[in-house]
Amino acid sequence: MAAPDELFCWEGDWGLPSVSTDCLVVLVRVRSASLRRKKSSKTSHALLLPMVSPGSLPALRTNQNETLSRPSDIIIHLRKQKFNADFDLSAKEGADSLAFISLLEEKLMPALIYTFWVEPKNFVEVTRRWYAEHMMFPLNFFLPGRMQSRQLEKLRLLRGDEHLEAGEELEKELYRDAAECMNLLSQRLGSHKFFFGDSPSSLDAYVFGHLAPILKCKLPNGKLQQHLKSLDNLSDFCSNILLLYFPRDEEERNLAGDFDNVPNKRRKQFLSALFALGAMLSYALLTGMVSIQHGHQEALEEPPDPEHIGAHEEEGDG
Repeated sequence: MAAPDELFCWEGDWGLPSVSTDCLVVLVRVRSASLRRKKSSKTSHALLLPMVSPGSLPALRTNQNETLSRPSDIIIHLRKQKFNADFDLSAKEGADSLAFISLLEEKLMPALIYTFWVEPKNFVEVTRRWYAEHMMFPLNFFLPGRMQSRQLEKLRLLRGDEHLEAGEELEKELYRDAAECMNLLSQRLGSHKFFFGDSPSSLDAYVFGHLAPILKCKLPNGKLQQHLKSLDNLSDFCSNILLLYFPRDEEERNLAGDFDNVPNKRRKQFLSALFALGAMLSYALLTGMVSIQHGHQEALEEPPDPEHIGAHEEEGDG
């Protein structure tokens, strides 16, 4: 029997199976298709980025030892393996799904990037801190900043403005577009559990991946969260997805709290301190701040002085 594909994702927090939007989208697609098609899959939570470009999670390692690091490539591969969440959609429903996914990318994604990666207080107090705490030394010093630069470039690309800069006017415009997108999604969902039929489709996975971090994360600037919480059906939708596909994950996080994280946290702190100590000692040795004395060893290896030997022999004869 062939080994299952293995999906690598950022680990979870805030009551979510992962803190990454892209990871959440892929995870929901895999879980929903696995339950319906009874196909096996394996998920690993990565504490460090793979040794490729930063921000490349999720990543899928197939049973043919091929690694896919773009969400679009992962989704195409999943469809080929019969992990197709849109198998039962009609042509009209498929077209509507694509239209809403495009709306998410155009209207909600820019605001999501701005909220977590650009807004100063949110980035410093939440985003950068979280990723720094979940990376090993010394990656935690420079990778969060590099990831922020990549997200800012993505925001500029989505907005079609290579000189885009953060500011109050930009924030108002992005949040207005995001609120309109949420309102349209709320109207489309209505009182239904999912957007199409009785089981999640690709649109459900995309909506959950974009809305769940906004809903669950405690942000200093939570304007988007306030609007999302006012839309009860979208908030309930996110909760239903969590209960349906990640019940054990959510239960473990809620019951364990910080207690279960203490050993891992202490282990990471110990390893980080060990690496830091090694780096400090290496720097000190290389710069000459610290030197190792070999005087005792040199004294042992130095040959005896013949004049001293002769003097001792004359004293002995006297």
